[in-house]
Amino acid sequence: MSMAKGLDFSTDKVLAKEFLSNFADAIGEAKYMNILQEVANRKIRAVQIDLEDLFNYKDLDEEFLRRITENTRRYIGIFAEAIDELMPEPTEAFTDDDHDILMTQRSDEGPENMDGSDPLQKMPPEIKRYFEVYIRASSKGRPYTIREVKASYIGQLVRISGIVTRCSDVKPLMQVAVYTCEDCGFEIYQEVTARVFMPLFECPSKRCVTNKTKGNLILQLRASKFLKFQEAKIQELAEHVPKGHIPRTMTVHLRGELTRKVAPGDVIELSGIFLPIPYTGFRAMRAGLVADTYLEAMSVTHFKKKYEEYELRGDEEEQIARLAEDGDIYNKLSRSLAPEIFGHEDIKKALLLLLVGAPHRKLKDGMKIRGDLHICLMGDPGVAKSQLLKHIINVAPRGVYTTGKGSSGVGLTAAVQKDPVTNEMVLEGGALVLADMGICAIDEFDKMDESDRTAIHEVMEQQTVSIAKAGITTSLNARTAVLAAANPAWGRYDLRRTPAENINLPPALLSRFDLLWLILDRADLDSDLELARHVVYVHQNKESPALGFTPLDPSVLRAYISAARRVSPCVPRELEEYVASAYSSIRQEEAKSNTPHSYTTVRTLLSILRISAALARLRFSDTVAQSDVDEALRLMQMSKFSLYSDERQKSGLDAISDIYSILRDEAARTNRMDVSYAHALNWISRKGYSEAQLKECLEEYAALNVWQIHPHTFDIRFIDA
Repeated sequence: MSMAKGLDFSTDKVLAKEFLSNFADAIGEAKYMNILQEVANRKIRAVQIDLEDLFNYKDLDEEFLRRITENTRRYIGIFAEAIDELMPEPTEAFTDDDHDILMTQRSDEGPENMDGSDPLQKMPPEIKRYFEVYIRASSKGRPYTIREVKASYIGQLVRISGIVTRCSDVKPLMQVAVYTCEDCGFEIYQEVTARVFMPLFECPSKRCVTNKTKGNLILQLRASKFLKFQEAKIQELAEHVPKGHIPRTMTVHLRGELTRKVAPGDVIELSGIFLPIPYTGFRAMRAGLVADTYLEAMSVTHFKKKYEEYELRGDEEEQIARLAEDGDIYNKLSRSLAPEIFGHEDIKKALLLLLVGAPHRKLKDGMKIRGDLHICLMGDPGVAKSQLLKHIINVAPRGVYTTGKGSSGVGLTAAVQKDPVTNEMVLEGGALVLADMGICAIDEFDKMDESDRTAIHEVMEQQTVSIAKAGITTSLNARTAVLAAANPAWGRYDLRRTPAENINLPPALLSRFDLLWLILDRADLDSDLELARHVVYVHQNKESPALGFTPLDPSVLRAYISAARRVSPCVPRELEEYVASAYSSIRQEEAKSNTPHSYTTVRTLLSILRISAALARLRFSDTVAQSDVDEALRLMQMSKFSLYSDERQKSGLDAISDIYSILRDEAARTNRMDVSYAHALNWISRKGYSEAQLKECLEEYAALNVWQIHPHTFDIRFIDA
């Protein structure tokens, strides 16, 4: 029987060699021979064998494929041996490293001091290899959840999805230990397969045994072979956990080229070998006969790539180029965000800008000006705030969702914990650190304790988290866009009280939000009817009603945003004065009113610049245009829109005459007799009027011969009286 087994593996090695040398990909090139040539030229170190290729191979032996998936660890060795025999000669010159020099010396010295019969003196094949073999599971079908990987899968190749919760540092792991004997000068090799090994103390070579000298062995670290090794923990995704259960975790061992691929907070899909490992050291005494299991990773793929790592495929590039030429792209993208939610067009525009962000500015002396936008949605219950937050987290490549009551200050910033492996104090990043270069959504922001809310102040302006705890003094990066949702002080917005009383957040925090969006739930027959129809339609058909165009998928949105984030627009000279005067006029308005709606500080000015830069990014433009600044100012006004409409009615001015006075003042301020229709619409919508009211005003005053209106473009020309 044992003979048959041995024969079995040698035939499998022949099969592996045939596959590697004969497999041709879709274009007809010998895929694996090309990879081996690259390995021989020291360009790459990893040889990835795809099971899909084996499956599509013309002379497929199905039994062979089954044996590989069920006994993967052994077959990695078989493939490595096959590659050793197939390895081509290098075609390009490369510099020798110390490994090569040692190898040439060993092969020169080899024949002299070989006694031939001693197994420990034979050079193990591992030490000659400068490549690693990975067998990759096919990506067809659904990956397993951690809960589904049971004892029957031990030793097999499995595919698992999960979220990385912690990563250790990369450490060297010994693969082959090399000793030299002081007496006879032989090199002794010892392969290390487990996590622990017993070093040799006595020289086992023939010469020392016959002379009965117990030769002293010295471990040569330079000549030994080490592998990069990293340990990570992955946890089940929330949607895979059954009711009432706690998410399971699993240890993953990453070796060689797979190290440094994952970071805490990444959602990944792993294929690897599920293996048992006995406890060692003190833990073995406590555990007794119980063993632990781990996954030896073979390949890692990320579900959501970071914006910087996003590589556009050919068809995506064309699609983005087509979208960028579309004049109405700003509206299209914003309406593709959560199309199931009715209305809220301007809020969706603001959230789109939050995803795009503005470029970070770093001054010569090291001072940083943040580019991330922070938005706070404050509104009555039932205006779909939490749904918007959840949707944005799905679209963003890195997004963390927390709630105010469910998170403490430490959970948001960073906690100091004892590392179970090394027993040292280590920092564990909280929600804001995990969302670095992404979005952190905090729901129920008003329910947070005051002490925990102060933790967010530093993150929102300086974009770092500074810590001095348990002998660790450091500052972590948290370049996060904060998206908060809160309810007003009394649950619903109370119109009889001032905005400051309703909002009930400290001014220090409010000034850090670029946009504070007040969403009031007003009773209005027409809009309520439309909303109800929309909700019923979504409920029946599980999709949003037709928008007049097909909404873009989150993946396309992500691709477009990643392309837009590569642009870094600047504000041209001629716009500086315009922005400055707009800011000063907002300050003036606020000083005049008795109950200001917002606190305008210098941060507001920076917010205007940030929003304009984000708008310019959406157009793939390198300079900010005046229309961007106007839109930024409009969004700032619209964020308090639901309040203004109420005050207008109180002030007693009818809408038509008010629109006229707005247009006249603006024309006088710019000293022009002509006003374009687009500008007029922008000015009046900032004050909370609709397009229909503007048209009515234009007709009424044209009849009074105050101005003339162009019949097609609706541009206005004042008649100088």
